[in-house]
Formats: sequence, C-alpha cells, structure tokens
Amino acid sequence: MTPLVRLAKRAVDLLSSTVGLALTLPLYPVIGAAIYLDSPGPLFYKQRRAGMLIGPANGSSPSRFRFDEFEMWKFRTMRPDAEKMTGAVIASEDDPRVTRVGKILRRTRLDELPQFFNVLRGEMSLVGPRPERPELLENLALAIPFFEERMRNVKPGITGLAQVSLGYTGRAMDGSEINAFKAALTNPFKMEGADDSEADDMRMKMLYDLAYSAALEQLGSYLSTELSVIAKTPLVMLRGLGR
Repeated sequence: MTPLVRLAKRAVDLLSSTVGLALTLPLYPVIGAAIYLDSPGPLFYKQRRAGMLIGPANGSSPSRFRFDEFEMWKFRTMRPDAEKMTGAVIASEDDPRVTRVGKILRRTRLDELPQFFNVLRGEMSLVGPRPERPELLENLALAIPFFEERMRNVKPGITGLAQVSLGYTGRAMDGSEINAFKAALTNPFKMEGADDSEADDMRMKMLYDLAYSAALEQLGSYLSTELSVIAKTPLVMLRGLGR
C-alpha cells in the first residue's frame, strides 16, 4: 500500500465511521430491546480478532505468524452460552446457536454496526478482509497455503470485496463469475469426504481478499474498488446475501 493510498483510506474510514455512527446510533435502542426480549443477556458481544499481519516474513510456520489483535464489537446474535460446549468454531449459515433476532441481524448485517467504533479507533477499516479469530488462524493457514497473506499490510474491514461477491459462508453464488472455476478451487486434493468444507469457502474468500490487496497498490485502482464495494454493500444488506 502506497503512502497516498494509506492516507486516502484512513480519510474514507474516518468519514464513513463518523457518518455511520451518526445515522445508526438511533437504531441501537430498538436493536437492543429486540435482542433482550428474544434472549435475555448482554446486548453487545466482544471477541478477540486477528487484524493486520505484522510478521514474520513469508514462508514461516503458521504458528509463528503475528497479527495485530484487537477486540471486535458486535450486537449479540447467539445464545449467551453459545460456545460453552463447542469452544471457538466458525459460525455456519444455519448455526443452531443463533437466536431468532440474531438471524435477522446477521442476514441484514445490522449486527456489525458497533464496528464503526473499531473503525473510528483505527483497529478496522470500512472495507477489507473479514478478521478471523486468532485461535482458528493456525488451522486455516495449515489447510490453505498463504491464507495469512490476505491480511498483510491491510486492516480488516466491516465489509469487503469477498463479502459483496460471495454468499454467507464464502460459497460462490449461482451466476457469479468465479462459479465457473469452482471445480478447480474447491477440494483441490480431491480428498474423499472433503467436499463443501469450510476450507473451500475460506479459499474462495481469500482470492477476493488478495485481489482487494492488489488494488491498494495504486490510488486509482483503490478508489474504484473501494467505491464499488461501498456502493454494493447496501444492496447485499437488503437482499441478505454476502457476509
């Protein structure tokens, strides 16, 4: 990322988070009341996430990757005891731990609204790859070569190229351009019983995340990609598609 792109991206983040908070704060009491009436407990949920990759160099063991970790905030969409028996796992599209109100919040992405505070503080960006949980990253990096590179010199985002281009879990939607290459991108080692695995979904997401990172090398490509993602995000929210 060039210094000019970094400056422009931070300006977009500050403007978007300020406007976003001003427009959405009136929704907080309504969303909070709905969450509590459906599932009494905390209204907000904070979770440790891995942000920008800060070392070491390419080719190192996944266990040695270091990320700029931070606390990401969301409206609570699961039962308060959701991970009591399972521990840290990647949420699925029809996760039984998600509450009734939580399903609506996730489908419309309203659960992400508190992350405007993360953007304002500089921990996240408006647009970027979605941050993963640190305890899950090692397994993902072992299963998907160079998976960690999607976060090199890039802050995680509330929305992103992958989120507006793919389905909830990262699965290619019918009619999408990448769907034509699905056979080559999923289950590359043709392992029995590995079809439709989480690694395949993450591999799809990674391709879009790396494409977004490449766009940050020039101001023109950054602006066109950034504005395209921002423009598509409200449509994704209304249609309840990407994630």
